[in-house]
Amino acid sequence: MNYPFFIARRYLFSKKKTHAINVISLISVIGVAVATTALVVVMSVFNGFQDLVASFFTNFDPQIKVVPVMGKTAPANDPVLTKIRRLPQVEVATETLQDMAMAVYNGHQAMVTIKGVDDNFADLTHITEILYGDGHFELHTANLDYGTPGIRLSAQLGTGAHWDNYLRIYAPRRQGQLDLSNPQDGFVVDSLLSSGVVFAVNQSKYDKNYILTSLSFARRLFDEPGKITALELRLKPGSEFDAVKSEMKNIAGDKYKVLDRYEQQQDTFKIMNIEKLMAYLFLTFILVVACFNIIGSLSMLIIDKKDDVVTLRNLGATDHDITRIFMLEGRLITVIGAILGIAIGLLLCLLQQQFGFVRMGNADGTFIINAYPVSVHYTDVLIIFVTVIVAGWLAVWYPVRSLSRKLL
Repeated sequence: MNYPFFIARRYLFSKKKTHAINVISLISVIGVAVATTALVVVMSVFNGFQDLVASFFTNFDPQIKVVPVMGKTAPANDPVLTKIRRLPQVEVATETLQDMAMAVYNGHQAMVTIKGVDDNFADLTHITEILYGDGHFELHTANLDYGTPGIRLSAQLGTGAHWDNYLRIYAPRRQGQLDLSNPQDGFVVDSLLSSGVVFAVNQSKYDKNYILTSLSFARRLFDEPGKITALELRLKPGSEFDAVKSEMKNIAGDKYKVLDRYEQQQDTFKIMNIEKLMAYLFLTFILVVACFNIIGSLSMLIIDKKDDVVTLRNLGATDHDITRIFMLEGRLITVIGAILGIAIGLLLCLLQQQFGFVRMGNADGTFIINAYPVSVHYTDVLIIFVTVIVAGWLAVWYPVRSLSRKLL
């Protein structure tokens, strides 16, 4: 029988000569539980915001994006790209061409990103779900080209969802020499009609900068006939994403990069992961401070159980066994606090998901969502549990060994 564990368990739940020891032990458990709960809740809120941001990008970004490693453009008829788009798992393949330009409307101007897309762009993304206005998503009709700007860009240019006149687009001329006597000749100028709608991704990167239009318009504006900046893909439902992506990478070789949605927004998610890591480290420090309560509880317990220690030694217990009893006492407090904290944290997350008690603002519609988003990732829960156990066990290891030598 593992009698040190049995005695440690009895010490934890039995009454002590000094009632304060019971109180301090309870406070120790509560301290560890509160710190653990905070870790679970805060990490889950960070996960919720990450999932929320990812859902915004899903409406605009493709499932997979193939871009050239060298240079900005690639031939649309490249055999490598043709082989990738003809994979049986690919449901939709869209050629795109985008670059910087200047948009001018009624005296208002802004630097914009013109993104020319194929007619099947609406099948590739969920763009139609984030459109606002009385028109519909349209790229071209006969020889007329339409533009769909981001909602914040339309406000900056003063166009609204619908504009009556032409939206002028200026792009630097790529061929020939610049005539300094007439600088305007250094630009290719073209015009876009209004599609009657604007899109809102709820990310300023897109809403403030992008204009969607036809691929033919972008090629004409940037003088890139037969070129693309990316091949954007959507897979058939049920496709094994990782396997397909790996196959595409093998086909692309060193010539193209194959990017999933998270890799396309690597900078955004890297910043969010850094913020999450900083919050984790800060709360772990608070957890370590909470573990010092365990040291105080064990110190008083060691003093309280001096007579029991003498009895145990007379019965043949070694110094190692006695030290282990108090070590296990501290570890039991840590484990109980960790389990309670995780249970309470998961319960709070569930309640927030179901009822949204903690709200983002006082009125509905103030923010994109009304309540703080929460998403429980069980890998995070496992990491938190391990962190609490390691922090608690390390916090009691040296003090218990030191106090056992001095007081016993």
